[in-house]
Order: sequence, then structure tokens, then C-alpha cells
Amino acid sequence: MAFQRLTRRRLLTLAGSAVAYPSLQPIQAAAQTGELQTSFKNPAVQTEISPKWIRVTFGGEVLAESRRVLLVLERGRTPVYFFPEQDGKMDRMTPVAYQTHNTRLGDASYFTLKAGSKVAENAAWHYPVPKATDPAVTNAPDLRGYVAFRWESVDGWYEEGDEVFVHPRDPYHRIDVLNSTRPVKVVLGGITVAESKQPVILFETNFPARYYLPKNDVRLELLRPSDTITRCPYKGEAHYYSVEVGGQLYKDVIWYYRYPTTEASKIANNLAFYTEKTDATFVDGKELPKSQRG
Repeated sequence: MAFQRLTRRRLLTLAGSAVAYPSLQPIQAAAQTGELQTSFKNPAVQTEISPKWIRVTFGGEVLAESRRVLLVLERGRTPVYFFPEQDGKMDRMTPVAYQTHNTRLGDASYFTLKAGSKVAENAAWHYPVPKATDPAVTNAPDLRGYVAFRWESVDGWYEEGDEVFVHPRDPYHRIDVLNSTRPVKVVLGGITVAESKQPVILFETNFPARYYLPKNDVRLELLRPSDTITRCPYKGEAHYYSVEVGGQLYKDVIWYYRYPTTEASKIANNLAFYTEKTDATFVDGKELPKSQRG
């Protein structure tokens, strides 16, 4: 999970409180010629039109808004929103010489953003010519007429009325959060630091199951607050505890969500241990094998 801090406004959004975001003003559309490609699929890249209304804010205004954003899903990478250039304020974007190469998509040309007094260099990009050089794929999606924005360089991202964080949510990535009565025991520093018969288990695509334990089932006197904060687009903002046993400090072994997303609301304030950092974690009396640690 990337290390990022939340403003109070964003934290309140995660908590479910109402927040004010810039009112929508009509966007000056850029000239557009030809048809935009809306779907593509090869072994490494898939694109599809998102059904969501997506907005990007920058410098106190809406930089782009669209109900036909193209979601680009590359294998092994986080999803990216590409906006039709017609749906963005292209007059706020100045072409620059900076370029990067993506073996699956082609050569990206960049823009510097300027709105009012705020400037973000190399914060948007597009692919003028589709070209795949990855030997595993034979062709590239045609992204001409689309523009993407560097997530952390703009002020805010909104899906419908909700502000979203870190990166777009992958529609094929899901979490399931279930109450359980399976016994869980955690051993660290040679002692049992947690034992519970009422875990909340979070199952997440491509990740091992995580066991969130009630605080009453954890030896709280061993916990030491940590300054570490991370964010997840599917669960929210995570805070951490280190654990001190016998004079040794085990850094950031525990994490928890004060205000998780609605989908993960059952894990609120329960404590999860990194099984890979413990001496052993037992579920149903059996130690989790190494293949399940990560």
C-alpha cells in the first residue's frame, strides 16, 4: 500500500460525511475528429468504457469530466482513466517535450497543467500513435483522442458523487468481508499476543485472506502507536501499531481502519496482523503455510 496522508476533507469523505467539491462548470470541448476506440483486448491490455461519471479537479476547477471515460487495464499494473479530449479543458494543458515509452501502448507525450496560479509539470499524457513493442502482444489499443492524468498531481478524483483515492478501482477486483467463528491465534516474540474466536475475515482478489480481530482479543498493553499511514482504494485509510515484546519492537506489525469504505465497514477498528511478520499465525489450530503469507 502506498504511503499517503489524507486531508480532513478526504477523511470525512471516507467516514461518510458530506463534503463540498467544486461545482461543475461547462467544459470547453476540444476539437475531435474520427471515432474513438471504446473496447480492446489482448493478453496484456484490456480497455472498456466505464459506466461511471468521472471528474478530475485541479486549481479550484473541474479539469475534466466525462460519462464515457475509457478504463485501461494493463496486466500487473493499476487501472488508468483516459478521458476523451472533448471532455477535458485542453486549454489548461500545454504540450511539453517530455516523453515515456510503454511497450504495450506506445510513446506517451506529456502536458503541463495550469489552472489559475497552480501548475503541475508533466501531469497529463496521451498516446498520439498506437504501437506495441512488447513481444508478447501483436497490437496496441488505439488511444488517440484520449488524455490521462497523473493521479497524485491533481487535486481530486470523483466517481459519481464520491471522492476516490489512490487509483481507479478495478471492476474485476473485489473484497468480501465475513464474520466468522474460526479460532485465530497470533504468536510474536515467543508469546501469544492475540487470540480470538470472532474474527472478521477479509477476502480480496489476488491477496491472502486477512483476519481482523476485536481489540478485546489482542494484548493492547503491548501495542505502540505508529506514524505510518497507508491508503487503499478498496478499503480506505489504514493506521498502524508496532508491538513491543521483551524490549524488542516489531515495527508496523498491526494495521486497522478507523473509517473503512462502505464495502469494508465490518472491519472498522478491528486489528489485523501481518502474518509474514509474526512468529506464527494459527487458524483452526493450523499454522498458516508460507504460501498464504504476503
